[in-house]
Amino acid sequence: MKYNNIFIFFITTILFIAFSSCQNQSTGEKGNKTTIQEVVKVDSTYLQNVLEELGSDKYMGRMPATTAEPLTINYIADEFKKMGVQPGNGDSYFQEVPLATITAAPEELMVVKGAKGNTFLSFKKDVVTSTQRLQEKIEVNNSQLVFCGFGIVAPEYNWNDYEGIDMKGKTAVVFVNDPGFYTEDSTLFKGKTMTYYGRWTYKFEEAARQGAAGVLIVHETSAAGYPWFVVQSSWTGGLQSLQSPDDGLSRCAFEGWITRTAAGDLFKNSTIEGKNMLEKALAKDFQPMPMGLTLNHKMEVQADKQLSQNVVGIIPGTETPDEYLIYTAHWDHIGIGPVVNGDSIYNGALDNASGMATFMAIAKAFSTAKVKPKRSIVFLAVTAEEQGLLGSQWYAENPIYPLDKTIANLNKDGANVHGSMKDLTITGFGHSDLDELATAEAKKQGRYVLPDQEPEKGYFFRSDHFNFAKVGVPAFYAGGRYDHKVHGKEYAQQKADEYTKANYHQPSDEYSDDWDLTGAVEDAQLYYSLGYKLANEQIYPQWKAGSEFRLARKIKD
Repeated sequence: MKYNNIFIFFITTILFIAFSSCQNQSTGEKGNKTTIQEVVKVDSTYLQNVLEELGSDKYMGRMPATTAEPLTINYIADEFKKMGVQPGNGDSYFQEVPLATITAAPEELMVVKGAKGNTFLSFKKDVVTSTQRLQEKIEVNNSQLVFCGFGIVAPEYNWNDYEGIDMKGKTAVVFVNDPGFYTEDSTLFKGKTMTYYGRWTYKFEEAARQGAAGVLIVHETSAAGYPWFVVQSSWTGGLQSLQSPDDGLSRCAFEGWITRTAAGDLFKNSTIEGKNMLEKALAKDFQPMPMGLTLNHKMEVQADKQLSQNVVGIIPGTETPDEYLIYTAHWDHIGIGPVVNGDSIYNGALDNASGMATFMAIAKAFSTAKVKPKRSIVFLAVTAEEQGLLGSQWYAENPIYPLDKTIANLNKDGANVHGSMKDLTITGFGHSDLDELATAEAKKQGRYVLPDQEPEKGYFFRSDHFNFAKVGVPAFYAGGRYDHKVHGKEYAQQKADEYTKANYHQPSDEYSDDWDLTGAVEDAQLYYSLGYKLANEQIYPQWKAGSEFRLARKIKD
C-alpha cells in the first residue's frame, strides 16, 4: 500500500509537470515556443496620479526649452529610477535635441495690392505668419501671388501644382489637404484619406523646394481638422524647429495661414477668371495661376538656439537584448500664451499629459513583471511634438538603437477620458501586421477594431509614430474613441467634437475630477499586452504590400 501511494504520487507529479509545461508554452510565429503572457494589471491609480501631476499648473504648459522643461523631464527620469527602468542613453536618461526658438512679430496689417483694389489682412484675424529663418528681420517686397492649387508635387499620382513656373521671389497660395478630400473619387490620391501631401508641413517644405519667398495655406476647418483658433494659438509666439546647418535660410522667408474668407477676398481682387478656385485646383491639367496681386511683408524676429531633451529609459532584454520595442509619448505642450477667460497656462492635460500617464503606467507594469522581456523595451518620451514632431524626428535621424533592430513603435498621444469604449480605433489601419496583433488583443477585452473614422484629418501624420514610419519602423497608434460602452456612438463623437472645438490647444485643456479613466486604463492594458507579445515572441511585424512605408524597411522582409 505504501509503495502504491508513492507510485501514484510519482505519476501525478510527472503529469502535473507536463501539464504545467503545456500551460506555460504557446506556439508563436514560425512555430517558436514562447512563454505565455504574464498578466500584469496596469496601475490605474498611478496613471491618474501622473495625469494630475503633469497636467497641473506647476509644469507651466510644458513648453520645451523654458523653465518648465527641467521640471518635466526630471520628473519623468525620477519616475523611471523609482521603477527600476534603466537609463536609455548610456548612463543618461536624456538625449539632447538641438532646437531653434523663433519669436516672430509680423506687422499688424498685410496689404495686398492689385488692379481691382487693395486687400487688407489683419494679423491673427485674417492671416498668421511666421518664419524658420534665424535672422533679425524678414522683409519681402513686391512678391507676386500665385495660386498653386494644393501646392503638391506627387509624381506617383501624376500631379504637379508647380509645373512650368519659376517661384523665385513669389508667394504661393495653396489649399489645405489634398485633392482626394474634396471629391468622391477614391482613385484620386487616397480619396477621403489624407496623404502626407495634404499636411501643412509638406506644403511649407515643397514651397521652399520651389524657391518661393512665401507660402499661405488657405484654412478650412473640415479640411484642416481643427478650427482657426488653433492656428492662432499654435503658430504665434515662440515657435520651435530643429537647428539646421543654414539657420533656416533654405526655407521660405515667411510661412503662414489665411482664413477662407480672407482668401476669398484675394481671389475676388485677382485677375484669375472664374470664381470657383477649388474646381480649378482639382483639374488634372491644373497649372499655377498668377493672381495679378503683390504683397509686401515684414516681421521682426528674435531667434535663439537651445537644447531640449528626449527622456529615454530601457528594460534590457534577457535573450535578445539587441532587438528593441520602442514605446513613445510626447511630454511637451505649448506653454504659456494669450489669456483666455482669465487663464494663460496651456496645461495640455489631455494633450498629452494623459498620453504620458498611459506611457508611464505601461513602463511601471513592465518594471513590476516577474518575467522580464526577452527583447529590450525602450521608453522614449519625446520633446517638441507640438512644434512639428521634432523630438521624434531627431531620434529617427539620430537613433540611439539601430532602426533595423527596432521591431516596432507603439505611440500614445492623448487618452480616452470618457469611459470604456467598445472600439479600438487604429489610426493608419491597413499599413502593417500590427493591425492583426492588436485586433487579437482587442478581442480579449471584448472590443472590436475600427479603422480611423476621420481619415481626412490626417491623424497618422500628426503624432510621433509618423517619424518612425518614415524610416521604415512599423508604427502603431490607437485608442478607444467612437463607440462608448454605455452611451453609444453619438455620445462618443459628441465628446470628441467638444474637445476639438473648445479645448484643443486652449488653456481649458485641464484635468477634471469628472473624467472617467476606465477607458484609458483599458487602452493602457492593451498597449502593455501587445508590447509583451512583441517583446517575448519572435515576431517581426512587416509593412503591408500597399503601404508607402514598406520600401524603407530593411529587416526580415
